[in-house]
Order: sequence, then structure tokens, then C-alpha cells
Amino acid sequence: MKHKIFTASLLAISLLATGCGGTAPNTGSIPDISAAEDSTAETTYTDTMTTRTTAAETTAGVTSVPETANTTETKATAAPTEVNTTQKNTEAHQDTQVQTGPTAQQQEQPGAEVTQPQTTDVSTVTTVTETSTTAMTATIAITAPPETTTSVCTNPQPRTVLDSMTLEQKVCQMFMVTPDAITGISPMTEVGDGTRKAIEEYPVGGIIYFAQNLTSKEQTKKMIANTQNYAKKACGIGLFTAVDEEGGVVARCAQKLGTVKFKSMAHYGKANDSKTAYDIGSSLGKDLKSLGFNVDFAPVADVNICSANELGDRIFSSDPNVVANMCSYVTKGLQDEGVFATLKHFPGLGAENGNTHTNSNVVIDRTLEQLRETEFIPFSEGIKADVGFIMVGHQSVTGFGDELPCDLSYKAVTETLRKELGFEGIAISDSQQMNTISKVYTSGEAAKLSIKAGIDIILMPVDYRAAIDEVCAAVRSGEIPEKRIDESVMRILRKKRTLGLLKK
Repeated sequence: MKHKIFTASLLAISLLATGCGGTAPNTGSIPDISAAEDSTAETTYTDTMTTRTTAAETTAGVTSVPETANTTETKATAAPTEVNTTQKNTEAHQDTQVQTGPTAQQQEQPGAEVTQPQTTDVSTVTTVTETSTTAMTATIAITAPPETTTSVCTNPQPRTVLDSMTLEQKVCQMFMVTPDAITGISPMTEVGDGTRKAIEEYPVGGIIYFAQNLTSKEQTKKMIANTQNYAKKACGIGLFTAVDEEGGVVARCAQKLGTVKFKSMAHYGKANDSKTAYDIGSSLGKDLKSLGFNVDFAPVADVNICSANELGDRIFSSDPNVVANMCSYVTKGLQDEGVFATLKHFPGLGAENGNTHTNSNVVIDRTLEQLRETEFIPFSEGIKADVGFIMVGHQSVTGFGDELPCDLSYKAVTETLRKELGFEGIAISDSQQMNTISKVYTSGEAAKLSIKAGIDIILMPVDYRAAIDEVCAAVRSGEIPEKRIDESVMRILRKKRTLGLLKK
């Protein structure tokens, strides 16, 4: 008996000397699991052995290991790895009348909101395995990562994005400006910290580029791509990137970058060939999209009524049905290639005897009935073709009875374009640097009147920062209801979603 007691004492002293009776240090890393497995050999010298595993500081649903008898084995679960999933963005805006794919309107239908895991943030969780025997207590420190994940919603629903935006961000989405206005440098051909900081401060919804901003295809691609990245980082919403590319005399890319050239639209209007019109739009769309543009301020939907108007051979015809046919097919061609078309200049500049660029007031003497019989026809057909944008001009029309430039007129924009013609896309003003606006109104005054009229995007105010600030102040004071801002921003976000420009 004494021999047995002596032998047991020697064994206990041996176990303590090897460290089995102490507490292992927490090293902050996962030790070799085989060390825990080796401890099962000690069961020969114990009366009972139980293993209790508890999790400290667990997050994201890490569960404890259930109690087991006669073992100290702890199975480790592999740490979650970083997953990057790219969701294919839909960029086409096809019209079913051409039988080439779904319409832009169909693409805007609400879909399932996709949340994708992007990164896994691994921190340390300590799992303690406590081995109890009648002779000793061995505590082994084991670390394991929790499932703490962050996620990015790619191409989320417009409402989800809208609800996450500040008032300033929403109002900024309603402005499209030049790259020169952003930095104060002209001509602006390369973007850098100045552009980035300006977009962070005022994350505008779009940028329009002119010939002076374009020096080569590669320069244009890089400039637009970098600016898009700045915008997405600033507010999670990409930009409308626009250019005037009508063909004929108004063709920034053809003139500066060597893209496909076309004759004047009046030349093609003589033949009134739908296929030719579609091919023009398709060719323009391919060229523009390859450079990074997603909006073209074309085609011209005015009807040539007065020879003194400022547009000349940019107009397809004096026949409203010819204009309607050619415009609708150019629209389809552009949008089938993923570039939004823009009908301009509602309600029509063809009967003008003046110039909105240089005159401080241009009045067109036309009744509403005359407009319905002539000028509205191309716009109505373009709306049927699901045109993305309609540009509203600065001309005053006597038929509306308010003596206001049409882009500041509630009767022109909301009562006529929206309600009577049924347009649900984006209504954008013509450039508000033109004399009919800038010589009469401040940037803030014109912007507020445009929004009250129903305009969604204000193009090129003289001072866009002052205009944004005044609109925000008007919302806070109750002069403009915030729901009016939300209405326009929802239209903008829906269109941007079809281009894959939303990421929150």
C-alpha cells in the first residue's frame, strides 16, 4: 500500500513538472490542436474527466461546444474567408418595338435587393477548454475567429438609397455641371484632388462635357472613369455623364475624337427612313458608351416652323410626323446601346424668332392647340419610345399664359409634359447659363423656380454651389416641400439603377 501511495505521488509530481497542472498562457493565436488530443492519455490516472467549453466575447452567432465526457478534443471551425462577388449590371435600355431586348422601363421594375458579403473582419474570440480531474485542473487557452461580416448592397432599390441620403445629397443629385465649374479651371481635361474634393463637398448628379474637355479617346475614358470613381466614393451614387452628340454641326466627339461623323439631321429627314435613324442612334450609342458617356443630349425634336429659329439644319423636318419618326428611332438606337437619349427642346423651338443663348427674353406666340397639332407630336412619339430624358427650353410660350421660360413654368413642365403627355422620365432644363435665364435670374432663383415647376435636373447654373445652398435653405424653411425633392431624386435613382450606378 505504501508502495502504491509512493508511486502515485511520483506520478503527480511528474505531471505538475510537465505543466499539465497549470494554466497555459493565452497567446492570441490557435495552438496545435494535437496538443489537446494528446492530453487524453492522462485519463488512465483519473477517476473522472469532463470537458466544458465556453465562448467568451462571442459575436455573429458563434456557438459553444457541447459538453462531452472523457475527452479534451476541441474541433476548430475554419475561419470565414473574404468573398468578392460581382453582380452583373444591366446597362441596356432596349425598346420592344425594335425586338432587340427588354425596354428601359422594364429594366426599372423593382427587383430583389441583393446583399453580398464583401469582407470579413476577423477578431479574436477565446474558447476555454477546462479539464477537471480528482488530481488536477488543466486549462488550455484556444482562440478562434468570430463571423463578423460587413456587406455591401450592389445596385440596391432606389427607395433604399433615397432613405439613406441627407437633404444636401438629394439636392446635389438634381444638378448637372461642367468639369470646369467643379474646379474653376478651364479647359478641364484631367481630374485629380481638386475634382475629388469638390465632388465630396457637393456630390452633383451629373457632368456634361464639351469639346474643350476632350483631347483623345484614352484621355476621355480616363477622365470620365476617374470622376465616376470619385462620385461613387463620395456618396455611393455614380454620375450621369453627358455630351451633345447630335451629328452634323453639333458633334463634340466626332470633331475632337474621331468617332463616326454624320451629316446634318435635315439631310436624313428628307428620306425619313426609320432604319437609317435607328442606325444613327445605334452608332452614336456604341461610340459614346465606349468612351464612358451614358447620356446623349440628342436628338433634336423641334419642328422647323420659322426659318429664323436658332437651330437650322439640326432639325429633321418641317413635318412633325417626320420629326417624330426619326427622333423615335434615333432614341431606340441610342438606348439599345445603353446610352439615354434626350428629346429637346420642349415644348419646341421651331417657331422661335430669336435665340435663347443671346437674348434675355424669347417669346413664341403659339396656342396650346397649335402646339398639340404640331410641336407635341415628336415629343409624344419619343415618350412612347421610352425616351430617358426630355430637355425643356427657356422660351416663353403664350399658350401657357404665365410669361415664364418653360423650364421655370409649372404649366409647361408639370401640367403639360407630365400630366398631358404622360412623361415619367427625367425632365432636365437647358443650360441655365444662357442669357434667357442668367440675365434675368440668379442661380438660386432659377433653380428654385425650376424645381417648383417640376424639373428634375438643373443644367449648368452659373453658380451651382450657391444654387444648391439656396434650394436646401428653401426646403428647410418650407418653401419647397422635401417630398418634391424626393420625387425628382427617385426618378434620377431609377434611371441610374438601370446603368448600375447605385451602390450603398
